[in-house]
Amino acid sequence: QVQLVESGGGLVQAGGSLRLSCAASERTFMNFAMGWFRQAPGKEREFVAAITWSGGSTYYGDSVRGRFTISRENAKSTVALQMNSLKPEDTAVYYCAAGIRPSAAANEYDYWGQGTQVTVSS
Repeated sequence: QVQLVESGGGLVQAGGSLRLSCAASERTFMNFAMGWFRQAPGKEREFVAAITWSGGSTYYGDSVRGRFTISRENAKSTVALQMNSLKPEDTAVYYCAAGIRPSAAANEYDYWGQGTQVTVSS
């Protein structure tokens, strides 16, 4: 069982930056691909970014490509999401997830964190 804990959310003005972090409890963290998803009120969960177990390949949703960067440190069992040029439409609860392979489909992931709120004011 992998436990994931997100941190780093908060309130930021449009155009600003935030860095989210997700810490995993399991030493086998490096065996998992990791993903970030987000969910705004009344909307479906949306794919944000994913990264392979090695960190060698990354994938992004269309709405964040070029603004967000996913990275991981296997030695520390953490994955990060650097978010720049934030927009009000980025406001959502952000979740990290662990799975066998990187995917834009939420049902491909086996473990989820509890989420962290990101609010971008205009």
